[in-house]
Amino acid sequence: MRNRLPRIQGDPPNPVSFRTENYEGGTIIPKKSQPWGELNYAITGVAEFDIEGVRYLSPPHYAIWLPPETMHGVGMQHDLRYATVYVERALCADLPAQTSTLSISPLLKAILADFAARDVTMPETAEDLRLVQVLVDQIRLAPRCESYLPLSDDALLGPVLAALQADPGDRHSLSEWARRVGTTERTLSRRCQDDLGLSFNEWRQRLKLVAALSLIEAGEPVQRIASRLGYSNASAFIAMFRRLTGTSPTQMR
Repeated sequence: MRNRLPRIQGDPPNPVSFRTENYEGGTIIPKKSQPWGELNYAITGVAEFDIEGVRYLSPPHYAIWLPPETMHGVGMQHDLRYATVYVERALCADLPAQTSTLSISPLLKAILADFAARDVTMPETAEDLRLVQVLVDQIRLAPRCESYLPLSDDALLGPVLAALQADPGDRHSLSEWARRVGTTERTLSRRCQDDLGLSFNEWRQRLKLVAALSLIEAGEPVQRIASRLGYSNASAFIAMFRRLTGTSPTQMR
């Protein structure tokens, strides 16, 4: 990687501030911690966070929330358009106390897009400050999980997830996996929701995206990636990739 960016310095936001930036692939933001909370959201592309030694992925539709004083660094393997919200410590009391991956709402996206379109970095008008309060409420209400691709040590679910990680292109259905591990589809589905906070199919699509990013970085052709990930044709793979990242595999490459 290249293009090491300087750490952000200065006083905490008052009460909330925003940045929307384009980053070149290969950019590194060195590790830092700051006395305010941060919401980090990829508009297009995927960012990779190192947060206190744990790897997090931030694709579109999912934001990374960092409580105040969280040590973190960011790497961009590919070109990226990214929005960051800096939230004053006093407003973080009702927000997640732990680093979390948040499923962000269309309303939160719309507010960020509106601020970016008007080049609002520090809201000052009464109307914009009301939007800020709505945005903070949306962060508080957003469904959350510990990571984009959570894992489980459950005796039934764990072996299934491990097998899929070893072969992301596996096409066995949830019912087939349930028979393999000696349980019912309903039981395995419930374990997914309870342990992962996701459906089986959603988790598997996230796994395919993570695998696809590595294959794209390695220079594999799109058709071959689609085949390796269990898609019958490249169009279905591209549609999944665009839905989860906001861009195509070719554009990301």
